[in-house]
Amino acid sequence: MRNQWIGQAFRYGIVGILNTLLTAAVIWFMMRFVFGLKGEQDAAPEAVSLSNITGYAAGIINSFIWNRKWTFKSQKNWRIDFFKFTGAFFICYLPQLLLVMILNGSGIVPTLRFGFPEREYVLSSPYTCQLAGIVFFTLLNFLCNKYYTFK
Repeated sequence: MRNQWIGQAFRYGIVGILNTLLTAAVIWFMMRFVFGLKGEQDAAPEAVSLSNITGYAAGIINSFIWNRKWTFKSQKNWRIDFFKFTGAFFICYLPQLLLVMILNGSGIVPTLRFGFPEREYVLSSPYTCQLAGIVFFTLLNFLCNKYYTFK
């Protein structure tokens, strides 16, 4: 029983890391190439929220498939699993989106600068807000899936 729990936690972590990368990549792609956000430029609330929604839509599909089949090896009806999974998703997603929008509008989230030899990387405030939202969502969603969706 304990080994099964450890295995599930490990697989959930791997799926979570890959899903976080996918979600962040889609959000970044949307903000950069669809809405043209560059450098330290402020982002319109519409660009932030639509990028976030698109990233999380890609993430929910990816996460459901991998967690259902690989992490928890659910044999239940996939429609019931999907209904519970999306319910848990929205319970976690809406406060996350609210957090991102509040942080983005507050002006308290700094632009991050990373210095490497001969190159400086800048992560502007709208991107930093999105990363804070991803961390918040991931923690909350893990708890919902562990204790509700796939218990």
